[in-house]
Amino acid sequence: MLADGKLLKPKYPLYETLNFTIKGYDYPLLESYQKFIHNVADSMDLDIVDAYAHPPQKLNVQKFKPNSSVIDSEYKLTVYERTVQIDKVQAPLYPLFLRTLQAALPEGVTLKVAEHTPDQDEARYVPDRDLKELKQQLDEMGGASKKK
Repeated sequence: MLADGKLLKPKYPLYETLNFTIKGYDYPLLESYQKFIHNVADSMDLDIVDAYAHPPQKLNVQKFKPNSSVIDSEYKLTVYERTVQIDKVQAPLYPLFLRTLQAALPEGVTLKVAEHTPDQDEARYVPDRDLKELKQQLDEMGGASKKK
């Protein structure tokens, strides 16, 4: 009976690894909502693969006086971002999970769901400028030497 593969197939179709990314300006609120996502996923027996913070983005917003280039006010904002990766979500559970997250979404926080890609792994790390400079110098000198 195992040969025909019926017992090896899951009962419902599965979504592969999904990234639930939240963004907002209020750090404690974002942390609290990430904890909420974890609790809901745990209560639904979903497989949380990873959860991580992205480097914060610093923004400088300037408001100008009407019809001029004179700055009326200036604001320094920080955008915080968190991602929770969940693996193999059953198709019937996904809409229920997503609606629960949307219903509890705090004001000022955005939620984005996307399939996981290798590019998203690169975006989570802060680039090391010294390492990049050394790699550039090595490339300029002809690349890495190959030992035989």
